[in-house]
Amino acid sequence: MRVTAMKSSLRQRPVVAALLATTMIAGLPAVPAMAQQAAAQQTPAPAGTLAAPASAPAAAPIQGTIRAISVIGTQRLEPDTVLSYTKLRIGQPYTQESLDQGLRDLYETELFADVQIRNDNGALTVEVKENPVINRIVLEGNKRLKEDKIRPEIKLAPRQIYTRSKVRADVARIVELYRRQGRFAATIEPKMVQLDQNRVDIVFEISEGPKSKVRQINIIGNEKFKDGELRTQMVTKQSRWFRLFSSGTSYDPDRLAYDQQKLRQFYLTEGYADFRVISAVAELTPDKQDFIITYVVEEGDRYKFGDVKVESDIRDLSGDGLTKRLPMKKGDWYNAKQVEDTVDTLSETAGLFGYAFADVSPDFNRQKDTLTMGINFRIANAPRVYVERVDINGNTLTQDKVVRREFRLAEGDAFNSFLVKRSKDRINSLGFFQEKLDVEQKPGSAPDRIILETNVQEKSTGELSLSAGFSSLERFIVSASITQRNFRGKGQELRTSVNYSAYSKSVEVGFTEPYFMDKNIALGGDIYRRDLNSFRYLTSNTRDTTYEQSTTGFQIRAGVPITEYMSLALRYSLNYDDVTLDKDTYYTNGTCDPILAGRYLCDAIGKRTTSSLGYSLIYDTRDNRIRATRGQNLTLSQDFAGLGGSVKYVRTRIQGAKYVPLGSGFIFSLSGEGGYIHSLEGTRRDATGAEVDPVRLTDRFFLGEPQFRGFDIRGVGPRVKRYYLQSQTVDGTTSYVRDTSNNNVTDDALGGRVYYLARAEVEIPLGSGAREMGLRPSIFMDAGAVAGLKNPGLINGDGSFAGYCDPGTDAPTGSTRVRATGTARAPVCGTNYTFAGGNFEEEFLGNTLKPRLSVGFGVNWNSPFGPFRIDIAKALLKEPGDDNKLITFNVGTQF
Repeated sequence: MRVTAMKSSLRQRPVVAALLATTMIAGLPAVPAMAQQAAAQQTPAPAGTLAAPASAPAAAPIQGTIRAISVIGTQRLEPDTVLSYTKLRIGQPYTQESLDQGLRDLYETELFADVQIRNDNGALTVEVKENPVINRIVLEGNKRLKEDKIRPEIKLAPRQIYTRSKVRADVARIVELYRRQGRFAATIEPKMVQLDQNRVDIVFEISEGPKSKVRQINIIGNEKFKDGELRTQMVTKQSRWFRLFSSGTSYDPDRLAYDQQKLRQFYLTEGYADFRVISAVAELTPDKQDFIITYVVEEGDRYKFGDVKVESDIRDLSGDGLTKRLPMKKGDWYNAKQVEDTVDTLSETAGLFGYAFADVSPDFNRQKDTLTMGINFRIANAPRVYVERVDINGNTLTQDKVVRREFRLAEGDAFNSFLVKRSKDRINSLGFFQEKLDVEQKPGSAPDRIILETNVQEKSTGELSLSAGFSSLERFIVSASITQRNFRGKGQELRTSVNYSAYSKSVEVGFTEPYFMDKNIALGGDIYRRDLNSFRYLTSNTRDTTYEQSTTGFQIRAGVPITEYMSLALRYSLNYDDVTLDKDTYYTNGTCDPILAGRYLCDAIGKRTTSSLGYSLIYDTRDNRIRATRGQNLTLSQDFAGLGGSVKYVRTRIQGAKYVPLGSGFIFSLSGEGGYIHSLEGTRRDATGAEVDPVRLTDRFFLGEPQFRGFDIRGVGPRVKRYYLQSQTVDGTTSYVRDTSNNNVTDDALGGRVYYLARAEVEIPLGSGAREMGLRPSIFMDAGAVAGLKNPGLINGDGSFAGYCDPGTDAPTGSTRVRATGTARAPVCGTNYTFAGGNFEEEFLGNTLKPRLSVGFGVNWNSPFGPFRIDIAKALLKEPGDDNKLITFNVGTQF
């Protein structure tokens, strides 16, 4: 076995072809008489030709008649087949030129590695050496590009005849593939491994090299704008350490051309109508590691708008009326983007009146002496258009009616561009199709007819997942769920889920029919069982389970549209709750002990039934209900409990959000929510006869992680902190002080009857590389509070009711302090904690609507091991008793 090398190095683009053209297998003769005359002059004639050496004296011309032709050296080819590639025939005259042409003809077939023609006074012997057959193609050294990316670029294949030109072409294609990946320092060295029976293995040895970055972007000729300002307009970025995840730092020739357009767009929006890019040159550094890009620009003069008006040939559109609504005025700086947007706006305006094919063209009147740009927007006459039909293509699973019922236009309706856009948004919000949904407007069978062609691409709507993960909220989590959001292609949703964690367990089955009986009425229901182990925090940041709540119930839901953007949702729920406390921990003599549990926990236990009827009034103009980029939504909800059952209240909530695109991929969202619950049961008292809050602990609002970032779970709002006391004797005097060691302070969140929460967030776009990784960072600010709770009524050390106490002047806002001793006594407020016979002390804190505020940033990442979300938030405003938390995260995996 013999291995020969076919050397080919990557250089700059202009010389790649030349280098590859000279690639050849070592030890084999070069191809004679190639197309380029210079190459033919520099390449010696192949062995066996009749051409005399250049240094030999001139010989008499070779000519005569061909008496015989024999072919030797063939293995797979027949001699007649070899001769068929030439024009040499027995009986024909021959010359030196005809013999050389015969050699060229045989080499051009690329079937032969070597060819010689010997002449014995008209008896010609053609000796050939056939090119080998390829046994296999091998790639070595490719790590950044996998074989499935490179193989399609290789045209050579096993059992084909090996030729040098095909190897060169394959090397060139692999070279270009690496160049498109930004690896200009890569080298490809083809090698041939000779086997028996004239077979070979072709090995492409690849040295990928580092990714070529853009080291520097230079701009020459700019006077009005600084280099840094112009660089921000480009997609290509200079390689810097803080752009670790940016794909824009890699050199791309196509991106270079795009950046020239971006520069021109920027200058045109600033009024420089004569701007042009004179040249754009990318130079590869000697080490082939980086590129230096240099732009030479000519800015020109800055223009202002001259006379701007609209002329309309459509009778329904008044040119004077549209002129008054133009965003640009005479004397404003010229802005090409504003002109482009105005054309789109006028086209949409014409579309609102049914003129789908109205032609809006701006006529420019440039005055170089006054540096003004006059514009006349001309709206050409066009017929009013009606929808001939609506075509839906690509829905292989989803039924046509599921898509059609989202259209705001039907066959025969007058065309309306706004309703077309609205239809597109509604179809996108289904979540059944890829985001690249398009509604094309095509001419119909007559000038006043239009065809709306909707091209969709189905995506998976069924989810079968088994997941396990860890969250800072619930520790270890295991869940299993089956969800089909497009059940049977009818748009129905069927779901079932099982979740288990250290503090919650649930089983739920639900079904939703969005168009019941093909009417615009949504109907659905849920059956569920939820078990919650509530907990409180101890001094050492450990958790101690308090009450256990088991909820079994069902809900029936219905929804009807009121207008295009407003809908009404109705629901009925029936829940059976069983709230218990651990008897070994919190009971004494078979009853709940307020000394061990607190009066607020003893009040929560029991079995109760909640029968509630509720409604939601929803206003929604978002472009996408799944991931909105613009629009707003507002929801008012109320639930009335008391249609039977043992619990009676009215719960009211309001939620709203607005989404605004800021440009360049930035999306700003502002959202808020609030709620209030009012008991209809009148005064409630505990077993001791003392009055307690009319709303039960399990029905109140709680605030904290995850909805309020920067605070722990239930970390905001009313709470009772219990400090166990220890005695100390100083100079013969015994006093009691707080013992703040591990597990000697308990923190019970009690929730509230009223709350509010506001969020402001900006989603930050990243480069295409980061987007492919699923990274979506954002910065945010959260503000909110929960309060409105009646003082829980603290207790004495013997468990008797201590009454209520107004905080002293030295007590924190919204707090009440009371000591509990071994004997009944009146509540004591203030900061004097030293007394005899005490065993614990309680504080009621956080019962205020003063805003808590946090700021931070977070990142969503669709990681290879599952979805990951991390938030880092700092609480800037908080009240005594609130529990803040800097970092929260959630991670899971699917298997």
